[in-house]
Amino acid sequence: MPQLRLDELLDELQARIDDARGTRDRVHSLLEAVLAVGRDLDLTHVLRSIVEAAATLVDARYAALGVIGPDGRSLGQFLTVGLSPEEIDAIGPFPSGHGILGELIRHPEPLRLADLGTHPASHGFPAHHPPMRTFLGVPIRVREEVFGNLYLTDKRGGQEFDAEDEAVLTTLSVAAGVAIDNARLYEASQRQHRWLQASGEITSSLLSGRARLDVLELIAARARDIAGAALADVSVAVSEDELRVELATGTGAGARQGLVVPMKGTLPGAAYREGRPVTSKNLCEDERFTAGPGRITDLGAAVAVPLGTTGDSARGVLLLARTAGEPAFTEDEIRPLEGFAGQAALALELAERRRDAEQLALLEDRDRIARDLHDLAIQRLFATGMTLQSATRFIDHSGAAERVTRAVGDLDETIKIIRSTIFGLRARECEAGPTLRARAARAVGEAAATLGFPPRLTMEGLIDTDVPPQVADHVMAVLGEALSNTARHAHATRVEVDLRATGKRTVLTVTDNGVGIPEGGRRSGLANLAERAHSVGGTFEFTAPPEGGSRLVWSAPLDRR
Repeated sequence: MPQLRLDELLDELQARIDDARGTRDRVHSLLEAVLAVGRDLDLTHVLRSIVEAAATLVDARYAALGVIGPDGRSLGQFLTVGLSPEEIDAIGPFPSGHGILGELIRHPEPLRLADLGTHPASHGFPAHHPPMRTFLGVPIRVREEVFGNLYLTDKRGGQEFDAEDEAVLTTLSVAAGVAIDNARLYEASQRQHRWLQASGEITSSLLSGRARLDVLELIAARARDIAGAALADVSVAVSEDELRVELATGTGAGARQGLVVPMKGTLPGAAYREGRPVTSKNLCEDERFTAGPGRITDLGAAVAVPLGTTGDSARGVLLLARTAGEPAFTEDEIRPLEGFAGQAALALELAERRRDAEQLALLEDRDRIARDLHDLAIQRLFATGMTLQSATRFIDHSGAAERVTRAVGDLDETIKIIRSTIFGLRARECEAGPTLRARAARAVGEAAATLGFPPRLTMEGLIDTDVPPQVADHVMAVLGEALSNTARHAHATRVEVDLRATGKRTVLTVTDNGVGIPEGGRRSGLANLAERAHSVGGTFEFTAPPEGGSRLVWSAPLDRR
């Protein structure tokens, strides 16, 4: 009897020693898992490490980590362990947070089940899903906020998950919350660093003299890259009711470039008028996007951010859209994006102020040149003319006297041209509006957006002084119609505009290398241009040069008296 009692005591001691070793090994494994999940700063790698460590610690066949979406009621991300890629494909889409998985979302407390099929919230499994019985779920909190849940099923050996498994997994979830928070902070700091770098690059580009359109392209490209967007475009206001997409890059950029969209009922319009970021979970189903033209069907989450403010209105709007199915823009992403947009707007304003200063310097230089021409060149020419005119009475040869008289006449014409040039140098866009030369240059510049390339413009003669206002209005109407028709129908890659006021006529010539007007094509617009020429006593001609394309020549007399 004493020997039997001693054997029982030894067996009990051995069992306790084994339990102690098992506990020691499990604590050691837990510490290793905590160190493993906290070692990496990439959020995707951290999440994968957490779910793999959870499966190992509680000896589960299957494990998953569900990240709760922005709405707080569904799963926005789902990572699994134990299922092969073929099994995942056969099952279909990942769960969105119904049934047992949704139970932990609604009630974020540990949940342990001997048979998950008996729980009232269980909805069964989809087709091709492997059978699962035992279940253990634990929420993961990041700074008192539920980030997601760990789901473990089918403990190996057919056993049930016990209280010790729950305690181990709960401990791991605390470490996981810290690791996730660190990874998110690191990710945010890296993203902020990239935004600051992009802001510096944009400011440097603007202040170094790069063209505004090039800088807008840089703004859109950097924002699209950092935010992981498929489409980025920049819109500017063209009136109180409309925005025009000045630049677009990425998916569907061709359909958006140059597009005019209403201010009311569109996502960019809402951001412009409200002066704050406006988001959409699904752009293609959002009436604020489909209200305007240029719909793109494969876009999802989007955000429109105003480019700063000037007074009560934004300077423009930056629209970013991700591919359908990708996560929505979060507050953590929008905040640095808003700062970036503000910096970009400030850089644009500084560049405009610099251009204004350069324009002022140019105008002052023009004034100086005009004064020098008036005070020096004209006076010298006038004196030379007077000298030659007084010398003609001493010339006996009739041919020589005639030549001197012609030279005096040429000097008078030269003086007239210089005086007209001085007037042009000192001209300002006053209450009467811009000069014909400025209006033509602006129309040609604006046509670049619809043509896809800048036309070539040449001007000659006293355009701003000799062309009557009525003829100038007709010239602008003809130029606008010609450029519009070329953009819509010609499919040209080169357009040349020549405007001159020489001799006694104003002549506008527009040449392109497009397809011309096909046989049977509409010519009502050409008839209108011919009627305009006839109304001012001018001529109109539309021909197809031998080298291809089309050539439009519209002319009117400078003086009809």
